[in-house]
Amino acid sequence: MLGYLPLFATLASAATLYATHYSGSVYTLTLNHRNGKYDLSLASAKTTCGGMPSWLTLDGETSTLYCSDETGDATTNGTLSAYAVAEDGSLTQLAKVVDVGGGVHSVVYEGDDDAKYLAIAHYSGSAVSTFALPLKSGDKPLQILRYQIPPGPRPEQDSSHPHQIILDPTGSFILVPDLGADSVRVYAIDKQSGHLNTCPSLNYTPGSGPRHGLFWSSHHSPRNGLRNQNTATKNGPATMLYTVSELSRHFHAFAVSYLPSGCLGFRETQDFVPYPGGEVPEGVSLAELRQAGSNLYASIRSDHSFSGNDSLATLTRSKNSTVTFQELTSAHGLVPRTFVINKAGTLVAIGDQSSSNVAIVSRDPASGKLGDLVANLQVGEPGKPGTSTGLSSVIWAE
Repeated sequence: MLGYLPLFATLASAATLYATHYSGSVYTLTLNHRNGKYDLSLASAKTTCGGMPSWLTLDGETSTLYCSDETGDATTNGTLSAYAVAEDGSLTQLAKVVDVGGGVHSVVYEGDDDAKYLAIAHYSGSAVSTFALPLKSGDKPLQILRYQIPPGPRPEQDSSHPHQIILDPTGSFILVPDLGADSVRVYAIDKQSGHLNTCPSLNYTPGSGPRHGLFWSSHHSPRNGLRNQNTATKNGPATMLYTVSELSRHFHAFAVSYLPSGCLGFRETQDFVPYPGGEVPEGVSLAELRQAGSNLYASIRSDHSFSGNDSLATLTRSKNSTVTFQELTSAHGLVPRTFVINKAGTLVAIGDQSSSNVAIVSRDPASGKLGDLVANLQVGEPGKPGTSTGLSSVIWAE
């Protein structure tokens, strides 16, 4: 019987995912794979992470999960929670602290002597906060950067709305797309203190509403600083920044340079609508941007292109850094607020906010093409489009 164990191991495996729901719950999900078939199930549900859990960030090195609470605004606080992740995927709360209200995204970054910090974007709080890690109950923010701006041209731009924290490939800069300010705020990390020092912002056309973005680099090492970052390859710039704007529905590409001033320079190389025909229907918006291999993917909310379900747009990046639209595929639900690609590049977990389901689709790592729906699970009560209800985030535990 022992002789069959290696064969059995190749036929069965399991992965853990975590999801948050705006009703106040954090879910642990299990994706089983046996004999070529997938099954996604609910392992546990916790009422935790404040009144509106919105975003999860996993620090794999310390097996710590951080959860932001979107409760509050610029005058009403929210919370930040930390959980220990056990080998079986179960969560134990380590700390819960008061934070600026409206937390929607976070990233772990590093300083000198292996110090770690967490930066959080606060959408309705019009701020960015940082904490020294590990997080302990009673901790105060290391830094709070608050933004006050005049209203923009769109109703959604009544104030500053930071939507994401982006860490650059060298681990030396943090970027913050601000939907309300029509800019991506840029900060240089003080490695000794963990503080964020202000650099000139990347500004967009009024009414654009930049929401999410990511870096692509031909060669980088966060521990080796700025080495090689200004060296363009034969095939194009060494470092690119790609962003999607929620309000204008445009995709932007920028060649990035590391300046002697200690800040970043940006040169726009592309600006287009990542949708068939180059035009997005009224009421449709772009949400999140992800990358794997030579492909980029953007979630398209409220286009109802697949039997009422919304879409993911697949984009292809050429060797000279030029990006082109390739195709739309189904998000298998409504309002795909978040989606994540596993490290192997073989599966994509889509968090559909309004239908409140997690859909798992296959991905071909060689071609980047998204394939069939292999598993699907209702997680909590469905939400209402255009409101902060329903499923808010999903991540792989890896």
